[in-house]
Amino acid sequence: MPAFATSISCMDGRIQEPLCSWIKKNHGVDYVDVITEPGVDKAMSRDAVSASIRTKANISVKAHGSKIIIISGHHDCAANPASEEDHIKMIRDAVRVASSWNLGAEVAGAWVDESWSVTGVGSL
Repeated sequence: MPAFATSISCMDGRIQEPLCSWIKKNHGVDYVDVITEPGVDKAMSRDAVSASIRTKANISVKAHGSKIIIISGHHDCAANPASEEDHIKMIRDAVRVASSWNLGAEVAGAWVDESWSVTGVGSL
């Protein structure tokens, strides 16, 4: 049976390929379900957005057996033009929100920098 992960990321097309490749390589999965929202690291702090993303993440975990959920932020985000330091804080806050959902999957964060390289920013 193929292994799945879930990516909760910004809709910016520049980050999708490097992020999915990094998730597959670092988490040993075959497929990545992708849930997008503009500036998702900041948007996760809004209840309506968080509830919608939770519903989608639950489908990924329950239907595909996703073992890990990665929440990311990225350099040059049009919907969330913040510093890298602020993005990292928002990613960690979003990881805490998603961890509270208790979906049965590990939750971790990732940062996509100006060269489109991905770095993990920890899990709970």
